[in-house]
Amino acid sequence: MREAARAAGALAFDHFRHGGKTSARIWSKHGGSPVTEADMLVDRFLKERLEAALPEAAWLSEETIDDPVRLQRRLVWIVDPIDGTRAFLGGHPDWSVVIALVLDGRPIAGIVYAPAHEALYEAARGQGATRNGAPLSGSKAPSLRDARTAGPKPLVDTLESRAGRLHRLEKIPSLALRLARVAEGVVDIGLVSSNSHDWDLAASDLILQEAGARLSDLDGNEPVYNRPEPFHGELAAASGRLHPRVIEAMRAPARAAVSLR
Repeated sequence: MREAARAAGALAFDHFRHGGKTSARIWSKHGGSPVTEADMLVDRFLKERLEAALPEAAWLSEETIDDPVRLQRRLVWIVDPIDGTRAFLGGHPDWSVVIALVLDGRPIAGIVYAPAHEALYEAARGQGATRNGAPLSGSKAPSLRDARTAGPKPLVDTLESRAGRLHRLEKIPSLALRLARVAEGVVDIGLVSSNSHDWDLAASDLILQEAGARLSDLDGNEPVYNRPEPFHGELAAASGRLHPRVIEAMRAPARAAVSLR
Protein backbone atom coordinates (compact mmCIF):
# COMPACT_ATOMS: atom_id res chain seq x y z
CA MET A 1 0.00 0.00 0.00
CA ARG A 2 2.78 2.40 0.91
CA GLU A 3 4.65 1.79 -2.35
CA ALA A 4 1.43 2.17 -4.36
CA ALA A 5 0.55 5.42 -2.58
CA ARG A 6 3.98 6.93 -3.19
CA ALA A 7 3.96 5.91 -6.86
CA ALA A 8 0.42 7.27 -7.29
CA GLY A 9 1.42 10.51 -5.60
CA ALA A 10 4.33 10.89 -8.01
CA LEU A 11 1.98 10.42 -10.97
CA ALA A 12 -0.33 13.13 -9.66
CA PHE A 13 2.52 15.46 -8.69
CA ASP A 14 3.72 15.52 -12.29
CA HIS A 15 0.55 17.52 -13.05
CA PHE A 16 0.62 19.74 -9.96
CA ARG A 17 1.77 23.35 -10.15
CA HIS A 18 2.36 24.93 -6.75
CA GLY A 19 0.49 28.24 -6.69
CA GLY A 20 -0.72 27.80 -10.26
CA LYS A 21 -3.24 25.91 -12.34
CA THR A 22 -2.62 22.22 -12.93
CA SER A 23 -1.23 21.07 -16.26
CA ALA A 24 -3.84 18.30 -16.34
CA ARG A 25 -7.01 18.52 -18.43
CA ILE A 26 -10.07 19.42 -16.34
CA TRP A 27 -13.75 18.65 -16.85
CA SER A 28 -16.90 18.49 -14.71
CA LYS A 29 -18.55 15.35 -13.39
CA HIS A 30 -22.28 14.88 -13.03
CA GLY A 31 -23.28 17.36 -10.33
CA GLY A 32 -20.65 19.90 -11.35
CA SER A 33 -17.65 18.87 -9.25
CA PRO A 34 -14.31 19.01 -11.08
CA VAL A 35 -12.16 16.08 -12.10
CA THR A 36 -8.80 16.04 -13.86
CA GLU A 37 -6.95 13.59 -16.02
CA ALA A 38 -4.58 13.16 -13.06
CA ASP A 39 -7.48 11.83 -10.93
CA MET A 40 -8.29 9.27 -13.58
CA LEU A 41 -4.66 8.30 -14.17
CA VAL A 42 -4.08 7.70 -10.47
CA ASP A 43 -7.37 5.83 -10.12
CA ARG A 44 -6.47 3.39 -12.91
CA PHE A 45 -2.96 2.91 -11.54
CA LEU A 46 -4.16 2.15 -8.01
CA LYS A 47 -6.92 -0.18 -9.17
CA GLU A 48 -4.47 -2.24 -11.17
CA ARG A 49 -1.79 -2.28 -8.47
CA LEU A 50 -4.04 -2.96 -5.46
CA GLU A 51 -6.28 -5.53 -7.11
CA ALA A 52 -3.18 -7.44 -8.21
CA ALA A 53 -1.89 -7.38 -4.63
CA LEU A 54 -5.17 -8.60 -3.09
CA PRO A 55 -7.52 -10.05 -5.73
CA GLU A 56 -10.14 -11.14 -3.19
CA ALA A 57 -10.84 -7.51 -2.18
CA ALA A 58 -13.57 -5.56 -3.98
CA TRP A 59 -13.14 -1.97 -5.13
CA LEU A 60 -14.80 1.35 -4.24
CA SER A 61 -13.39 4.62 -5.53
CA GLU A 62 -14.65 8.13 -6.10
CA GLU A 63 -13.62 7.96 -9.75
CA THR A 64 -14.82 4.45 -10.65
CA ILE A 65 -18.40 3.44 -11.44
CA ASP A 66 -19.71 1.66 -8.37
CA ASP A 67 -19.92 -2.13 -8.68
CA PRO A 68 -22.47 -3.62 -6.23
CA VAL A 69 -20.40 -6.82 -6.05
CA ARG A 70 -18.49 -5.04 -3.28
CA LEU A 71 -21.47 -5.56 -0.97
CA GLN A 72 -20.91 -9.32 -1.19
CA ARG A 73 -17.25 -9.10 -0.14
CA ARG A 74 -15.80 -8.87 3.36
CA LEU A 75 -12.71 -7.08 2.07
CA VAL A 76 -12.81 -3.92 -0.04
CA TRP A 77 -10.29 -1.34 -1.18
CA ILE A 78 -11.67 2.18 -0.66
CA VAL A 79 -9.75 4.84 -2.57
CA ASP A 80 -9.76 8.53 -3.36
CA PRO A 81 -7.11 9.03 -6.05
CA ILE A 82 -6.89 12.78 -5.33
CA ASP A 83 -8.75 14.02 -2.27
CA GLY A 84 -9.00 17.79 -2.58
CA THR A 85 -9.18 18.02 -6.38
CA ARG A 86 -10.08 21.73 -6.28
CA ALA A 87 -6.93 22.40 -4.25
CA PHE A 88 -4.87 20.27 -6.65
CA LEU A 89 -6.11 22.02 -9.77
CA GLY A 90 -5.58 25.48 -8.24
CA GLY A 91 -2.06 24.90 -6.90
CA HIS A 92 -2.88 24.56 -3.18
CA PRO A 93 -0.68 21.89 -1.52
CA ASP A 94 -3.39 20.39 0.73
CA TRP A 95 -4.45 17.44 -1.43
CA SER A 96 -3.77 13.77 -0.86
CA VAL A 97 -3.87 10.23 -2.21
CA VAL A 98 -6.05 8.09 0.06
CA ILE A 99 -6.13 4.28 0.35
CA ALA A 100 -7.99 2.15 2.89
CA LEU A 101 -8.50 -1.57 3.19
CA VAL A 102 -11.80 -2.34 4.93
CA LEU A 103 -12.86 -5.64 6.50
CA ASP A 104 -16.51 -6.17 7.50
CA GLY A 105 -17.23 -2.47 7.39
CA ARG A 106 -14.25 -1.17 9.38
CA PRO A 107 -10.76 -0.16 8.18
CA ILE A 108 -7.81 -2.42 8.93
CA ALA A 109 -5.14 -0.49 6.99
CA GLY A 110 -5.02 3.09 5.78
CA ILE A 111 -2.73 5.59 4.10
CA VAL A 112 -3.10 9.32 3.48
CA TYR A 113 -0.23 10.63 1.36
CA ALA A 114 0.24 14.36 0.75
CA PRO A 115 2.96 14.59 -1.93
CA ALA A 116 3.24 18.40 -1.88
CA HIS A 117 4.12 18.20 1.83
CA GLU A 118 6.13 14.96 1.52
CA ALA A 119 3.92 13.64 4.33
CA LEU A 120 2.77 10.02 4.48
CA TYR A 121 0.35 9.09 7.25
CA GLU A 122 -0.36 5.40 7.75
CA ALA A 123 -1.88 2.93 10.16
CA ALA A 124 -2.64 -0.76 10.49
CA ARG A 125 -5.12 -2.12 13.01
CA GLY A 126 -3.42 -2.70 16.34
CA GLN A 127 -0.04 -1.44 15.11
CA GLY A 128 -0.25 2.31 15.76
CA ALA A 129 -0.19 5.27 13.40
CA THR A 130 2.77 7.16 11.95
CA ARG A 131 3.72 10.17 9.84
CA ASN A 132 6.83 9.44 7.80
CA GLY A 133 7.62 6.69 10.28
CA ALA A 134 7.26 8.82 13.43
CA PRO A 135 4.51 7.69 15.85
CA LEU A 136 1.34 9.78 16.15
CA SER A 137 -0.45 10.30 19.45
CA GLY A 138 -3.05 13.00 18.76
CA SER A 139 -3.70 16.34 20.41
CA LYS A 140 -2.71 17.04 24.01
CA ALA A 141 -5.12 19.99 24.35
CA PRO A 142 -6.71 19.82 27.82
CA SER A 143 -10.01 21.53 26.98
CA LEU A 144 -12.13 22.96 24.19
CA ARG A 145 -11.18 26.55 25.00
CA ASP A 146 -8.99 27.88 22.17
CA ALA A 147 -8.81 24.40 20.62
CA ARG A 148 -7.37 24.51 17.11
CA THR A 149 -10.39 23.68 14.99
CA ALA A 150 -10.75 22.99 11.28
CA GLY A 151 -13.95 22.38 9.37
CA PRO A 152 -16.92 23.99 7.65
CA LYS A 153 -17.76 27.43 9.05
CA PRO A 154 -21.37 26.58 10.06
CA LEU A 155 -20.21 23.66 12.19
CA VAL A 156 -17.35 25.62 13.75
CA ASP A 157 -19.81 28.45 14.50
CA THR A 158 -22.14 25.99 16.22
CA LEU A 159 -19.38 24.48 18.33
CA GLU A 160 -18.03 27.88 19.32
CA SER A 161 -21.48 29.16 20.30
CA ARG A 162 -21.90 26.24 22.69
CA ALA A 163 -18.42 25.54 23.99
CA GLY A 164 -16.66 28.90 24.01
CA ARG A 165 -13.93 30.51 21.95
CA LEU A 166 -12.01 28.33 19.50
CA HIS A 167 -8.85 28.91 17.52
CA ARG A 168 -10.05 28.71 13.92
CA LEU A 169 -7.61 27.28 11.41
CA GLU A 170 -7.51 27.95 7.70
CA LYS A 171 -9.49 25.60 5.52
CA ILE A 172 -7.82 22.26 4.80
CA PRO A 173 -9.29 21.29 1.41
CA SER A 174 -8.53 17.57 1.64
CA LEU A 175 -10.89 16.05 4.21
CA ALA A 176 -8.67 13.00 4.65
CA LEU A 177 -5.71 15.27 5.35
CA ARG A 178 -7.76 17.39 7.78
CA LEU A 179 -8.51 14.28 9.83
CA ALA A 180 -4.95 12.95 9.58
CA ARG A 181 -3.75 16.23 11.09
CA VAL A 182 -6.06 15.63 14.05
CA ALA A 183 -4.27 12.30 14.53
CA GLU A 184 -0.97 14.15 14.24
CA GLY A 185 -2.02 16.66 16.89
CA VAL A 186 -1.56 19.83 14.83
CA VAL A 187 -5.37 20.11 14.70
CA ASP A 188 -7.29 19.58 17.93
CA ILE A 189 -10.80 19.24 16.48
CA GLY A 190 -11.79 18.30 12.92
CA LEU A 191 -15.42 18.80 11.88
CA VAL A 192 -17.04 17.24 8.81
CA SER A 193 -20.21 18.38 7.05
CA SER A 194 -22.86 15.96 5.83
CA ASN A 195 -22.46 13.98 2.60
CA SER A 196 -18.83 12.98 3.06
CA HIS A 197 -18.07 9.59 1.50
CA ASP A 198 -16.29 6.39 2.45
CA TRP A 199 -13.27 7.33 0.36
CA ASP A 200 -12.89 10.63 2.27
CA LEU A 201 -12.96 8.98 5.68
CA ALA A 202 -11.96 5.32 5.97
CA ALA A 203 -8.16 5.67 5.90
CA SER A 204 -8.07 8.65 8.27
CA ASP A 205 -10.56 6.96 10.58
CA LEU A 206 -8.07 4.18 11.26
CA ILE A 207 -5.15 6.61 11.55
CA LEU A 208 -7.16 8.52 14.17
CA GLN A 209 -8.02 5.35 16.10
CA GLU A 210 -4.44 4.16 16.15
CA ALA A 211 -3.28 7.58 17.37
CA GLY A 212 -5.71 7.44 20.30
CA ALA A 213 -8.29 9.77 18.75
CA ARG A 214 -11.86 9.18 17.56
CA LEU A 215 -14.08 9.93 14.58
CA SER A 216 -17.84 9.63 15.05
CA ASP A 217 -21.18 11.07 14.07
CA LEU A 218 -22.76 13.60 16.43
CA ASP A 219 -24.43 10.78 18.36
CA GLY A 220 -21.04 9.22 19.06
CA ASN A 221 -21.41 6.33 16.60
CA GLU A 222 -18.39 5.20 14.57
CA PRO A 223 -18.79 5.22 10.78
CA VAL A 224 -19.49 1.94 9.02
CA TYR A 225 -18.07 1.53 5.53
CA ASN A 226 -18.98 -0.41 2.39
CA ARG A 227 -22.72 0.06 2.79
CA PRO A 228 -25.07 0.35 -0.21
CA GLU A 229 -24.94 4.16 0.03
CA PRO A 230 -21.35 5.09 0.91
CA PHE A 231 -21.99 8.53 2.39
CA HIS A 232 -22.22 9.93 5.92
CA GLY A 233 -23.78 12.71 7.98
CA GLU A 234 -22.04 15.32 10.11
CA LEU A 235 -18.97 14.01 11.96
CA ALA A 236 -16.42 15.13 14.51
CA ALA A 237 -12.84 14.01 15.16
CA ALA A 238 -10.77 14.77 18.25
CA SER A 239 -8.46 13.19 20.78
CA GLY A 240 -9.84 10.60 23.16
CA ARG A 241 -9.99 13.28 25.84
CA LEU A 242 -11.71 16.00 23.80
CA HIS A 243 -14.01 13.86 21.67
CA PRO A 244 -16.80 13.32 24.23
CA ARG A 245 -16.75 17.03 25.06
CA VAL A 246 -17.08 17.94 21.38
CA ILE A 247 -20.01 15.55 20.96
CA GLU A 248 -21.74 16.86 24.08
CA ALA A 249 -21.29 20.45 22.94
CA MET A 250 -22.53 19.78 19.40
CA ARG A 251 -25.63 18.06 20.77
CA ALA A 252 -26.37 20.72 23.40
CA PRO A 253 -29.40 22.97 22.85
CA ALA A 254 -28.66 26.34 21.28
CA ARG A 255 -27.38 28.88 23.80
CA ALA A 256 -26.97 26.19 26.43
CA ALA A 257 -24.16 26.69 28.93
CA VAL A 258 -21.74 23.88 28.26
CA SER A 259 -19.33 23.28 31.12
CA LEU A 260 -16.65 21.64 29.03
CA ARG A 261 -14.04 24.34 28.81
